Amino acid sequence: MTDVRRHRIAVLALPGVPPFELGIPSRVFGSAEDPEGRPLYEVTVCTADGAPVLSDAGFTVQPAAGPEALAAADTVIVPPTHAMPELGRGGPLPDEVAAAIARIRPGTRLVSICTGSYVLAAAGLLDGRPATTHWNLALEFRRAYPRVRLDEDVLFVDDGDVLTSAGVAAGVDLCLHLIRRDHGATVANRAARMCVVPPWRDGGQAQYIDRPVPEPTVATTTATRAWALERLDTPLSLAELAAHARMSLRTFTRRFRDEVGMTPVQWLTAQRLEVARQLLETTDLPVDLVAHRAGFGSANSLRQHMRAAIGVSPITYRRTFQPAPAPAPAPAPA
Repeated sequence: MTDVRRHRIAVLALPGVPPFELGIPSRVFGSAEDPEGRPLYEVTVCTADGAPVLSDAGFTVQPAAGPEALAAADTVIVPPTHAMPELGRGGPLPDEVAAAIARIRPGTRLVSICTGSYVLAAAGLLDGRPATTHWNLALEFRRAYPRVRLDEDVLFVDDGDVLTSAGVAAGVDLCLHLIRRDHGATVANRAARMCVVPPWRDGGQAQYIDRPVPEPTVATTTATRAWALERLDTPLSLAELAAHARMSLRTFTRRFRDEVGMTPVQWLTAQRLEVARQLLETTDLPVDLVAHRAGFGSANSLRQHMRAAIGVSPITYRRTFQPAPAPAPAPAPA
């Protein structure tokens, strides 16, 4: 079988890079394999000038390449840096970093993890675009880069060819999202299992923002979410969810958003979409039946939600991520 060229990812290590965030792309993308067990990505750590850089943990990172890796990459990932405080004031990039980023080819997918968004913003690559960063730095980021449409409530933002994630572990969420976008939910879920992390996390950063700790006697929506996950194929109204949680509609909605970072309706839709995607990838069920099992009620409703969420119809999604059936063997000659 012909070996398909692997998607090339260049990870730009800058001075003061945290080792955890630097290692996320290699670990997550390195766990993505095709059905034959072949790696789907080739990840290279590089620096702006090819020289080693000092991490924020006190040890030196020896890169595998210099800025030439950026020019050859299909995707460039910028982890955070804790050694460029001037970026927090909207200052310019160091000359060697600006020169390295200028080598990236037009059309290359750009990704930042946590405060790597400052680097993309300083390069002007986020102007006029939606983006996110660590919630604790939202005010500083807005002052430094007012032309960026910042949303600090989400774990990551996918704006097509430019994607940004929130702090630290949200980089894992974004990398898994990219695998899911490139190769489907089955491959992404398998990579997540290899990394021993959830395939996706509910909600956004809102659930991690500092808030007063609730009293131990205050009820939560955890049990109701688990109850709803077992009944996604049935209609579930907000009133039913609130009744299961033994809360008023208003209290339930507020508490759900505080805990999960999104409304109950948004959460239900996200869970149902994930079920639909897995069924489209792993079964030959008709779209009507997929819609029913995922809780959308009709194929038209599923189509509308899939187009809104990922921009494609169920049939197109299935053709993209479900392998075509093997051709029937030719009959033996008489």
